[in-house]
Amino acid sequence: MDVVDILLAHQIKPSVQRLAIMEYLMAHMTHPNVEEIYAALSPSMPTLSKTTVYNTLKTLVDHGAVRMLSIDERHTCYDYRTDPHAHFLCRQCGKVYDLPFNAEVLRLMPLDTHGHEVEEMHYYLRGLCKQCKEDDCYSNTNQEITS
Repeated sequence: MDVVDILLAHQIKPSVQRLAIMEYLMAHMTHPNVEEIYAALSPSMPTLSKTTVYNTLKTLVDHGAVRMLSIDERHTCYDYRTDPHAHFLCRQCGKVYDLPFNAEVLRLMPLDTHGHEVEEMHYYLRGLCKQCKEDDCYSNTNQEITS
């Protein structure tokens, strides 16, 4: 599906800014934040403002085309993938990674919603990513050797 079709499928009127932001999210599955999107797109779109980026992302989220992630107070980022999956936030490098989500978890841990209709659930994990863990192990090993 191309970007115009995706926007139209979510009842979003395509505009130059909306197309550029959606294309960026689809091409950069790194869970970018507003600042990253603005910094990447503004050199080629001099009329783009941060307000436009915020408003466009709000529209995309409100229509279900992208997902806003608020893993903690410092990390509000955006994800083009709206299928069920988990997210992992590395406490050291700050990167957010997609992780597969096994729906079996819900069968093992049924939720009593007290009559509420659940439309969305978020699964956030925090810790040390594989790369930072390896770097940390390597630096700790070097410190022990030189000490």
